[in-house]
Amino acid sequence: MGSRDELARYQANWQGEIDGAALYRTLADAEKQPQLAEVYRRLAESEEKHAKAWEQKMLAAGMAVPPRRFSRRARILMWLARRFGPAFVLPTITTQESTDSRKYDSQSDARGEGMHAEERSHAKVLQAISGPASGGMEGSAVARLEGRHRAVGGNALRAAVMGANDGLVSNLSLVMGVAGAAAAADFSQNTILITGLAGLLAGAFSMAMGEWLSVQSSRELYERQIAIEKEELAGTPHEEEEELALIYQAKGLPEAQARQMASTIISGSTALDTLAREELGIDPEELGGSALEAALTSFVLFAIGAIVPVIPFMFAGLLPGTSAVIASLLLSSLAMFGIGAAITLMTGRSAWFTGLRQLAFGWGAAGLTYLVGRLIGVSLGG
Repeated sequence: MGSRDELARYQANWQGEIDGAALYRTLADAEKQPQLAEVYRRLAESEEKHAKAWEQKMLAAGMAVPPRRFSRRARILMWLARRFGPAFVLPTITTQESTDSRKYDSQSDARGEGMHAEERSHAKVLQAISGPASGGMEGSAVARLEGRHRAVGGNALRAAVMGANDGLVSNLSLVMGVAGAAAAADFSQNTILITGLAGLLAGAFSMAMGEWLSVQSSRELYERQIAIEKEELAGTPHEEEEELALIYQAKGLPEAQARQMASTIISGSTALDTLAREELGIDPEELGGSALEAALTSFVLFAIGAIVPVIPFMFAGLLPGTSAVIASLLLSSLAMFGIGAAITLMTGRSAWFTGLRQLAFGWGAAGLTYLVGRLIGVSLGG
């Protein structure tokens, strides 16, 4: 009979493996490229093999294997993959796999069965699929896949959550600051409403402009880099071929195969496209995405968050005075907790912990601005 800590470790490892196997099977089913779907299926088989190993350890220790129930995080990621495609959740899964890649290093029984090496291999494969920084796949395969996965903007889920959070916390703080001043001076509820809407528009336009400038500047930089690469390809093709061969060697190809592949690419019509992807990490078809689309998305996400604390003040007849302030705080609290819970899709932490932490930060900011507004209101009222 194993110790309580040992049994808990077996079950935690088993849960992680069955979650991983289910996730990879879902990615394989949703993936349209057959060769990439096969990679996901092999990863799922490996995770399933690990799960079976932990099941055997639980049984050997006298512990009954519980029914298979996937974690909340795994179920949500699987739904998102089926709904929006594997690329939408791949950055989140890659980050988590990288974090977990050394979890077996200190577990002698897992090391004895080679699980630690296989987990690190999984992380490298995912990094090679989602970006150019890691080895583990042939260069040609990575070149075909890089742009496709980068087209979603790297981590769309993270951007959506953070954009809404910025609008919610900043406008809640503004509204509470004005409400604090109104409590000490003769300010009407309409004043708070107008201020909240003005804060929404000002913040959303500011975020949109900042995002547009960021993406547009990146596009212009990428265009300049590709132009330089084009000049170098025309002037010194042999040097570019050598650089490409070194990149493929770094990705794990033997030297002879890397040189042959580089020679074939440089002499073909896709040389510039491949060099941009492999050397610069740029997808020439996307160039970082559309600046206008990024600006509009940023505007909408900020506005969605920022409208929440303003909603109660739109119903002055139903929620007069202090009632509107309390309703605004309660509604914003629910939204902040929801955002905190959504963040756990990326971090894997407890939804309660992250949600309550988000509440603490939001309440802290709102409380501070309320007190400052109250002091200002007293000064104006006097």
